[in-house]
Amino acid sequence: MQNSDNEGVIVLGATPIGNLSDASPRLREMMESADVIAAEDTRNFHHLAHALGIKPAGRVMSLHEHNEAHKLGEVIELAREGATVLVVSDAGMPAVSDPGYPLVAAAMEEGIRVTAVPGPSAVLTALALSGLPTGRFTFEGFLPRKTGERRKRLNALLHEERTMVFFEAPHRVADFLASAIEAFGPERQAAVARELTKKFEEVRRDELGVLKAWADEGVRGEIVVVISGASAPEAASIEDLLPKVDTLVADGVRMKQAVAEVAEAAGVKKRDLYEAVLAERHEAKK
Repeated sequence: MQNSDNEGVIVLGATPIGNLSDASPRLREMMESADVIAAEDTRNFHHLAHALGIKPAGRVMSLHEHNEAHKLGEVIELAREGATVLVVSDAGMPAVSDPGYPLVAAAMEEGIRVTAVPGPSAVLTALALSGLPTGRFTFEGFLPRKTGERRKRLNALLHEERTMVFFEAPHRVADFLASAIEAFGPERQAAVARELTKKFEEVRRDELGVLKAWADEGVRGEIVVVISGASAPEAASIEDLLPKVDTLVADGVRMKQAVAEVAEAAGVKKRDLYEAVLAERHEAKK
């Protein structure tokens, strides 16, 4: 599939996350015709190709988190010379948690065309099946294994209002949920999805405390944890903000500046707060 116009391309190919039937026709075509396949694990790629009845025509090379920095130049040079390079991870879309992002960034910096063959995504599948709000979400990937570092990351998400999606290893799910309970409380709604698209697919939706008790019994399979975001803070009452303005003024801050600072912090209109302050002062003079 060497391009005649000598303009190569790097293609990110989304592979099945469980069910092999989810491999798209475009992915199958690219696996057969690409000049080079850069795979996270070459053995897994050959297994996928065999299962799909595909015989790749191109060279298969490894590209994973431990050699990606070293292989970037080679992959980019191949594309620069006109090759079509298909990049695949073990499951899902490359560059999303799995290797690929450094390559994409470097390729774009070098003016190499990068495109994608979209397909299965554990992140979106778990989110859709979680029963939690999907309009806005954040993907946090794998958190640190050490309890203290994991707790620090979760505490930083305490006021996150978007639905949060995490990856976790099955043997660490219980510890992860324990840390999540410390950060968000046992009543926060969540879902644990395992073995997505596979025969024993399971999605448990409940409070964090209930899910932790379930995980303590042992969990197997590929895991995605989805946790609901924090409730939006209630809008501050203008009357409740007046003492804060008075305190700043008493400390020597000009009234207009004090009103502006308090209004911005509370998320209210500066004009409404200013008018309330003036009304309060007018009443005080009576």
